[in-house]
Amino acid sequence: MYLGRMLAVGSTNYGKFSAYRVSSRSFPNRATKGYDDRVSVIPREGFEKDIFKNPYIAYNCIKIVDDVAVVSNGSQTDIIAEKISSGMNIRDALGLTLLTMDYEKDDYKTPRIAGATSLTGDAYLGIVTHDTLIVEKVPDGKAAYIATYEHIKPKIVEFCAEDADAAAEFIMNGTGFAEFTNPVTSAAAFGKNSWSISTL
Repeated sequence: MYLGRMLAVGSTNYGKFSAYRVSSRSFPNRATKGYDDRVSVIPREGFEKDIFKNPYIAYNCIKIVDDVAVVSNGSQTDIIAEKISSGMNIRDALGLTLLTMDYEKDDYKTPRIAGATSLTGDAYLGIVTHDTLIVEKVPDGKAAYIATYEHIKPKIVEFCAEDADAAAEFIMNGTGFAEFTNPVTSAAAFGKNSWSISTL
């Protein structure tokens, strides 16, 4: 089954996490690149001109702000992070940003999905499609994921990872994710007292 882009947030037995996976049929030549406080989705070397074919394929997919790891499938990552940094709570930052930016205006009306996990607080998932807006809290101690296609409502999942490397690997090949087709690249933020970042 093809779900397109997907993200997961919440808790494992070892800590909190925000994870992201690119699955793509149209633009598979992409990679994730990690920095101290963010992860970017970028075209692979030799495919830089793809950004002129589709403006939505390059963006920050994870951004750390304060004790929160924001994750999304587009430029909304930065806007959500800015709102949280200015003092807005996670739920409102997700809801306001998704409502304002709306779904992507491409041929598929691709939904914008987003999530955020706090090391000291809650985790939330959200989505805006051409006809709906959802922002939901992930139950304490649980993990959930959402995707741009098919699974467009938050789903609780058993997410098994003990660090950022394992979280990036799990959203690509772990139980409940390996069955989803066209995987390209992934990334994750994971932490207990502070965040660490990994890309795959």
